[in-house]
Amino acid sequence: MPEPRPTRLTHLTRPTHPVLLAVGGYAATRLLGIAVLALLGALTGKDGMHRLNGRWDAVWYRRIAEHGYGYEVTLPNGDLHSDLAFFPLFPALERALSTVLPVDAATAGLLVSWTAGLAAAWGLFRCGAHAFGPRTGILLAVLWGVYPTAFVQSMAYTETLFTALAAWSLYAVLRGRWLLAGLLCAAAGLTRPTAVALIAALGVTALVTLVRDRRLPARTVAGVLLAPLGWLAYIVYVGVRESSPTAYFEVQAGWGNSIDGGVALARFIAGLPWPAALGLCAALGLLGWLVVLCVRQRQPLPLLVYTVGVVLVSLVGAAYFGSRPRLMMPAFGLLLPPAAALARLRTRTTVPVLAVLALASAVYGALTLLGSGPP
Repeated sequence: MPEPRPTRLTHLTRPTHPVLLAVGGYAATRLLGIAVLALLGALTGKDGMHRLNGRWDAVWYRRIAEHGYGYEVTLPNGDLHSDLAFFPLFPALERALSTVLPVDAATAGLLVSWTAGLAAAWGLFRCGAHAFGPRTGILLAVLWGVYPTAFVQSMAYTETLFTALAAWSLYAVLRGRWLLAGLLCAAAGLTRPTAVALIAALGVTALVTLVRDRRLPARTVAGVLLAPLGWLAYIVYVGVRESSPTAYFEVQAGWGNSIDGGVALARFIAGLPWPAALGLCAALGLLGWLVVLCVRQRQPLPLLVYTVGVVLVSLVGAAYFGSRPRLMMPAFGLLLPPAAALARLRTRTTVPVLAVLALASAVYGALTLLGSGPP
């Protein structure tokens, strides 16, 4: 892809500056989101900041960090919600930080999430810059920070940690560092079940390399073998603990997260009033168009497989529909086409566009957190 023509940003895209622009731009979007949340919280008399680490899934992670696994809730309809649905790396980091620092597990969760967000922005920049140049890498990191549900990146949730591990694992593959890629993928597998998409990305890339070169270096084989170990280890742990090889999937089914091939999504759309159903279909059409653009953009194979994998995993389950945009947020490859498009514009055009997107994302996030909150 041809490089964009020079702009006032050109002097900042030398090797020592792009990372600072990417991480700093991302941090600015998150600071804006927190500021808007605090302001609207003060205006409405609600404690917005408490909702970053004191509600929803953050409570489950904190409880695991403080007491370990073993907590269950039976809902009025008979559904059983077990904390075994939550993978262990994030609460383990919460526990470790709250042990060595004078903070509780809830505060430690925010520290983990915010630090991981910066690491994710750095990793996104590296992937984008490797594929399409530093300017695209910078814009990719900032666009991820203004994603519609980016407010979750400021919460004690696993999205930032998982995305950081995935981005750096993919970057390691792009650089041919397969052992590191496998280790990071294994860590991602201890963070979220979506790691199956990352495991597939490494496996497919290795398979294509084998077909093309008719051989695989030992380090590539080692990386591919390491990749699924984290995910498999937790599945086995739950199975042994519950004395059933399918225990983890049964736990997820209790949360309504079974795999149904998209049947639940189709039924959800069919049950909506026609204007809402039409709008949702349009949104899914936009998603499909972005996937097509990713293919036409000729993204690196591991990144493309990972992105498509995350999208598919997010759509084929029976989970509550409102959670799906959040589940797809780690699929940062979807943002590469708009990032590359913005990279071709002048800075005086790009900056206002990003500013408007950041403000819209911040307001939407604040209203969501102060309302029903994330699913």
